[in-house]
Amino acid sequence: MLAIGSTYHRFAHVPALLASALATLALWAGATASAGASTLVITGAGNGHGVGMSQDGAYGYAKHGWSSQAILAHYYTGTTIGQAPAGAVVRVLIGATVHKVPLERYVRGVVSAEVPSEWPLAALEAQAIASRTYALTAHAGGSRFDVYSDTRSQVYRGVAAETAQTNAAVAATAGQIVTYAGRPAITYFFADSGGMTEDVQNAWPGSEPQPWLRGVLDPYDTEAQSRWKLNLSFTAAAARLQGLVKGRFRGIEVLRRGHSPRILAAAILGTAGNIRVGGAELAARLGLRDTWAYFGMRSDKGPVKPEPDHSGSSPRPSPAGGVPAGGAPAG
Repeated sequence: MLAIGSTYHRFAHVPALLASALATLALWAGATASAGASTLVITGAGNGHGVGMSQDGAYGYAKHGWSSQAILAHYYTGTTIGQAPAGAVVRVLIGATVHKVPLERYVRGVVSAEVPSEWPLAALEAQAIASRTYALTAHAGGSRFDVYSDTRSQVYRGVAAETAQTNAAVAATAGQIVTYAGRPAITYFFADSGGMTEDVQNAWPGSEPQPWLRGVLDPYDTEAQSRWKLNLSFTAAAARLQGLVKGRFRGIEVLRRGHSPRILAAAILGTAGNIRVGGAELAARLGLRDTWAYFGMRSDKGPVKPEPDHSGSSPRPSPAGGVPAGGAPAG
């Protein structure tokens, strides 16, 4: 599972009208907190950065009879299958040493390290093709090496990871890579989309939009395990957000969401003012699985009250599994 770009964030201009609304909402949050709000309730979906192929979603498509090529065409818009250069070698950083590994041997050491070997063959084949393509298009170490051997790139465990099933998937797709307009297309992937993937430029602000890395609906990645919930006391939340809270912590307001409901920008509300933060940094600070998150407050005596959400996101089709359109996952 790729875990890259998690600290990128971008700040956008807040219009004067929205700034005025924020001030009003901060007062509202303060009144609510003084009335006994003590817990920040966070509900969310997904696990990972949200760009490219969802591994759990690929499993779902394979279970519903999709081929590996159809799965990849769904997640990487407008792509086709091409061929890797003959004799390609991957430079893998393991510890402090760079190892040069033939491409097919490298992919055999990746696939079962990334997904369960008992998955349907089509899902294993899709992972093999995506991993092969990623190895050829990643340049994590510049001129020194291509990929890390861990989640900073994709997990590589060498011969120890190989199984008969995953090796069969690698052999069945030997040399196959994902291409866009005849060129290898970098194939980001991650664990679990929660029902929708995200545009690359939203996940990592500053990244160039790529036509094959657009958010798509992911109807088979909406099982109960893709939804999650986290309760934090205001004291614990403030501690995790240290340096981002002015005065006493009052809550979190979502300002902007992406193609999916993933947060692009939010405001940390404090008694002495508000601080704007990117969705990726917010998720990292709070320890969230994904930036697809909704916030509420719960008092010692009373139901959860939703925190302000002024993202202006249009309602999304409701995936199966209890994620209401434009709303928080069912808890």
